[in-house]
Amino acid sequence: MTERINFVMTEADLDELLQACRSVPLIALQCGMPPSPQENANAAWDRLGDKMGFDGSTVEPTGKNNRFFSARPKEKKP
Repeated sequence: MTERINFVMTEADLDELLQACRSVPLIALQCGMPPSPQENANAAWDRLGDKMGFDGSTVEPTGKNNRFFSARPKEKKP
C-alpha cells in the first residue's frame, strides 16, 4: 500500500472546495436531480487530486489548518 504524503493547497483551491460544498437550489425542471453537496465536494477533491497528483478519495486533514492535508499519491500507470 502506498504511503501517505502531506500536501498544501492554495487559497484559490480551498475557495473552490468550499464553494463546491454549498448546496444548490433545486429548480423544478424535468432535468433530474442536481448533484448533492457531497458529490460536488468529492468531484472537487478529484479535480484537485488530478492537479496535484493524489487520490482524492484518500484525503485526511493534518490538523494544521484547512489548507494542509495528507493523501496517497496517484498510482503511476506504466
